[in-house]
Amino acid sequence: MAAQTRSDSLADFERRNNRAGLLIRYARGRVANFGSRQIMTLSGGLLLWIMNGPIYGIGAMLIAVLGEAVDCLYLRGVERRLKQGAPLRREQSLSTVTAAVQALTISACIALSWFGPVTQQAPLFAVAFLVGAAINGGLVLPYHRGAGSVRLVIYAILPVVLFAISALRVGEPDARFAMDAAGTLMLGFMVFSFLDFGVSGFRRHLRNTREVIEKSAALKAVNRKLAAQQKEAHRLSLVARNANDSVLLLSREGTILWVNETFTRNTGFTPQEAYGKTPGQLLNAPDTDLTKVAELRDAIKRGVPFRCELLNQTKSGELIWVDTNQVPVIDEQGKVEMVVAVERDVTEAKQHQEEMALARLAAEEGARAKAEFLATMSHEIRTPLNGVIGMADLLAETGLSQDQGVYTDTIRSSAQALLTIINDVLDLSRLDARKMTLSPVDFSLSSCIEEPVRLLRPQCRNKGLALKLDFQGDGPDRLHGDDGRLRQVLLNLIGNAIKFTEEGQVAVRVINRAHEAGSDLTIEVEDTGIGIPEDKQELIFERFSQADASTTRQFGGTGLGLTISRMLIETMGGTISVRSAPGQGSCFRLHLLLPPAEQEVVSDLSAVPLSEAELHAALEGRRILAAEDAEVNRTLIRKYLKGFSVELSFAHDGRAAVDKTLEDRPDLVLMDMSMPELNGIEATRRIRAEADHQPVIIALTANAFDSDRAACLEAGMDGFLSKPVRRAELLSGMARQLRLRPGQPVH
Repeated sequence: MAAQTRSDSLADFERRNNRAGLLIRYARGRVANFGSRQIMTLSGGLLLWIMNGPIYGIGAMLIAVLGEAVDCLYLRGVERRLKQGAPLRREQSLSTVTAAVQALTISACIALSWFGPVTQQAPLFAVAFLVGAAINGGLVLPYHRGAGSVRLVIYAILPVVLFAISALRVGEPDARFAMDAAGTLMLGFMVFSFLDFGVSGFRRHLRNTREVIEKSAALKAVNRKLAAQQKEAHRLSLVARNANDSVLLLSREGTILWVNETFTRNTGFTPQEAYGKTPGQLLNAPDTDLTKVAELRDAIKRGVPFRCELLNQTKSGELIWVDTNQVPVIDEQGKVEMVVAVERDVTEAKQHQEEMALARLAAEEGARAKAEFLATMSHEIRTPLNGVIGMADLLAETGLSQDQGVYTDTIRSSAQALLTIINDVLDLSRLDARKMTLSPVDFSLSSCIEEPVRLLRPQCRNKGLALKLDFQGDGPDRLHGDDGRLRQVLLNLIGNAIKFTEEGQVAVRVINRAHEAGSDLTIEVEDTGIGIPEDKQELIFERFSQADASTTRQFGGTGLGLTISRMLIETMGGTISVRSAPGQGSCFRLHLLLPPAEQEVVSDLSAVPLSEAELHAALEGRRILAAEDAEVNRTLIRKYLKGFSVELSFAHDGRAAVDKTLEDRPDLVLMDMSMPELNGIEATRRIRAEADHQPVIIALTANAFDSDRAACLEAGMDGFLSKPVRRAELLSGMARQLRLRPGQPVH
C-alpha cells in the first residue's frame, strides 16, 4: 500500500511536470491570464491616444489584441489535441509560432510608442513597455522553453533595431541618446538576472517537491511497516501462546527466556522452573542421543537453523519423542540475538512409523513368499504338464479309433485350458507386483496380427462363423514394440469374440495411421455375439469377473483375460475400451502409439513353425545335448526328434551337462534351469567360460517369469522356450537358432 501511494504521488507529479504537462500548464496559464494582460494593453493604448492621437492608441490596442487572440485561440485546444493523440513536438512547435506572433504584435505597439509624435521625445515609456513585455514573456521559460525563448529573442532584437533607426534619423548620437541606450542595456541585464533567478527557483522548487513526495511516501511506508510489524508481533504472540506445539525463546547461550503454555502441558515444567536453564538440562533422558544435542548447540553458535528428533523425558519421567526445529534470530550486526525453538510431540508418529516399518517388512516378506510360491508352483505344474501335452500330441499322431481320438483331444484341450489358467495367474501376479517387463523388438505388424487370426480361424470354422481381417491406413508395417504381448492381447480378444458368438461373424479391423512417432495404431475386434449391458461394461475388466455369473457356467473361463489385456495395454502406454449392447454384439478397441522399427531382426523362437523340409535342412547331422533331469521330458524330447538324423544325448544334471559339452562338442544344448549339482544358469556360464567350441544353448524350462528369461539370456543362452512346449515350437526354435550360425560345422 505504501509503495502504491508513493507511486501514485510521483506519477501525478511526473504528469504535471513532464514536457506534455508543462505545455498544458503553460497553455492554461496563458488563456486564464488573457484578461489581466489586456488591462496593460488598454492602459498603454489610452496613453498613446492621449499623447499621440486616437490613431496611435486604437492601432496599438488592435494590434496587441490580435496577437494575443492568435496565441490564446491556439492554446485553448492544446490539451484536447494532446489527449486525442496529437504529437507533442508538433504542439510545441506551433505554440512557439503563435508566441512569436504575439511577441511581434507587442513589438509593433512598442514601435508605435517609440516613434510617436509626442512619445518619441521620451523613450522611457517604450522601454518600460518593452521591459514589462520581456518579463511577462520570460516567466514562461520553465513551462515552454521555446515560446519563452522566441519572445525574449524578439524583445532583445527590438531595442537594437529601434536605436539603430533613431541613430540614422538624428545623425550623430548625442549624450541623451547614449544615456537612453545605456539605461536600456542595464534594464535588459536586470530582466535577464530576474528571469534567471525565477527559472532557477522553479527548478529548485521541482527538486524540493520531488524530495518531499519521496520522503513523505517513505515515511508513510515506514509507519505502515512499523504498524504492520507491531500487528504481526501481536499475532505471533497469540500464535505462540496458543500453539499446539511447544514454543521456546532461547538466549544466544541456549538458556530458556520464555516458554508457552503447551511446553508446560507437554513436559510438566512451569515457566519459572524452565527460565535460565537449557532445554537439555530439563529434558535430556538417559538414552538421549548426545551427538544430536552437540550438533544442535553447534548450530546455535554458528547461527544456522537446525532440525532433528530427540528422545526427551518429562518432569514425571515419561519418555517422549520430540521433533525440534530451532531457528536463530540474527541482529543487524549478523550476530545471534536469540533462538526460536518449536518442539512437536511425535511419540505416536514414531510408534506408527515403527509399526509401518514392521508392516512393510511383513508385506515384503509376504511378496517374496508369494513370488517364490508362484515360481515353485509354475515349475512343478509345468513340468508334468509338459509331459501331458507332449505325450497327448504324440498320441494323436498314432492310429487311434474314433473314441480314442476324442479322449486324446479332451486330454489336450483340458491340459491347454489348465496351461492358460496358469499363464493368466502368473501374468496377473507379475502385473500386480509391477514386475512385468516388456521386451520390445522390431516386428511386422501384419504378421503379428495375422498369426492369431490364422490360429483361431479353425475355431470360427467349427462354429460356422466368418472371421474377417481388414487393414487400413498408411502407417509403416515394421514397428518396434513387444509383439508377443500384443499377440497375447489379440488372442484373448479374438478368442473371447469367438467364444461369445453363436452366429454371424467376428471382424478384426486394423487402422494403422502414419504418425510423427511412427504409427498411430487402432485395432478393433467386433463380434455379433451376446453383447454386454452398459452397466456391466466396466466390470468385465475387473479380475475374476464377467458380465453375468451365468456366463462363467455357460462359457467357462477365469475372468482374468480382459484384466490382463487392459493392464498389458496400459503398460505399453495405450488404452483399451468397449462398446456393446445386449444381443447386438461387442466391439473392443485398443489404441497404441508405436515407434518405427530400428533394424531387421530375426523372429523369436515362438514364431510361426517352419516346414518339415526347413526343419530337416537345419537339423540334419547335428549333435544335440538335452540337459534334463525329468525322465518324462527326456522321453518327450526323444519322441519329438524321432525321424531326424541327429545325434541326441542326455545329461541328468548340470555338472554332467558341462562335462558332456566339453567332451562331445555338441552343436546345440537344450538346457533345463532346475537341475541337481548345477542349475542351468551356472552350467551355461561354465560352458561359455570353458568350452573352446561354443554350442547354441536354448533354455527349455518350466520357469516362465520374465526375470527367468532375462537371467538365461544374461548368462549367455541364445534362446528361451517355456514348458510345456509343443513339438513344432521346439523344432522350429532349434532350427532357427542353428540357422543363425551358418558357419558351424555339421558332423
